[in-house]
Amino acid sequence: MHTDPLGQLRAAGLRVTQPRVTVLTALAEHPHADVETIAAAARSRLGALSTQAVYDILKALTDSGLVRRIEPAGHPARFETRVGDNHHHVVCRDCGATADVDCATGFAPCLDPVSASGFVIDEAEVVYWGRCPNCQT
Repeated sequence: MHTDPLGQLRAAGLRVTQPRVTVLTALAEHPHADVETIAAAARSRLGALSTQAVYDILKALTDSGLVRRIEPAGHPARFETRVGDNHHHVVCRDCGATADVDCATGFAPCLDPVSASGFVIDEAEVVYWGRCPNCQT
C-alpha cells in the first residue's frame, strides 16, 4: 500500500521528519518487517539512525494508526502499513515468513466468543500457521 508518507504523517497529526518518512517508506516496501529489517532499510537511506529512534518512530506511527504491530507467537514483533481493514496473517513455522490473509467474513469481529466476560468485542486476531512454499521443499 504505497501512498504519500508526508501526507500520511500530516493527516495523522504527526510532525514530518526525515526519519519518520524514511521508516514509513521502508515499511511500505517491506511489509511484516521486524525492527532490525526496518532499521537497516532506513539506515541505507539516511545513514545513521539509532535502533532506539526506530522503536520510538514505530511507536508513534502505531499509536497514530498509520502502522499495525503484529506479534506472532515465538517471533519478533512485525510491523505493516496495511491498517484499517479486517485482515489476518499466515506465518511459516520454519522461517517466519508472514503474509496477509483477507478475513473470510469481511467485517470485525470475525469471531464471536462463547463468553466475552462483559467485554465489548471489536476485533479478533487470527493467525494461521503452516509452512511457506520455500520451506515445504
